[in-house]
Amino acid sequence: MKYVVIDLEMCKVARLYKKTYPYNSEIIQIGAVLLNEELEVTDKFSEFVKPKYGDLDKFIKNLTGISKYDLSKAEELPVVFKRFMEWVPKEDVAFISWSMTDRSQLSRELEVKEIPFDEHFQEILDTWIDCQPQFAEKMNMGKKQYSLEEALIATDVNADGRSHDGLADALNTAMLYAKMQKEEKLTLNPYYKRAHDGHNDEPLTYTMADMMEAAMKKQKKK
Repeated sequence: MKYVVIDLEMCKVARLYKKTYPYNSEIIQIGAVLLNEELEVTDKFSEFVKPKYGDLDKFIKNLTGISKYDLSKAEELPVVFKRFMEWVPKEDVAFISWSMTDRSQLSRELEVKEIPFDEHFQEILDTWIDCQPQFAEKMNMGKKQYSLEEALIATDVNADGRSHDGLADALNTAMLYAKMQKEEKLTLNPYYKRAHDGHNDEPLTYTMADMMEAAMKKQKKK
């Protein structure tokens, strides 16, 4: 079994398109990495997608680093999705993402834009793996929802690239997923471990902001 770890970036869609496109967001980037049976990265995919209804506002531009120029050179989803599926292995493959938001976005956008897909992709949709609850279970924290950034810091995974870049987030999710599968008990950031181990008895005096600051300092030293 091989794995495709995918991350989508989206822009907002104005309400005036509600009758034609009934959703609030539209894909503007597909980022993905391919993992082999040993959970090693063997290939990467990243393309911008020109939105048909959405607009790249200042917030999304600053969040993702994607520019209007990037999108002006891109092709729309039917063309990019076709190339993406040509890149996906034809043999047994499972898709992985951080939460099911990307699966929902992709499946409904394909449907409303009448973009065809075959039985192979339907099987992928049916067997899609949500990494987020697996992580919460591994951390023994019940239904707590972790952001990807928090999970990377908590497990001391050195993040690659810019947060909210599709390819970087896909790669970071892949590294975290591989670590989850290989370690029976996750190796944690020492500050997070201290708070995590005593979370039922003590207040979390070392905050996520503190850990993020420590992580950034660690990155700068490299």
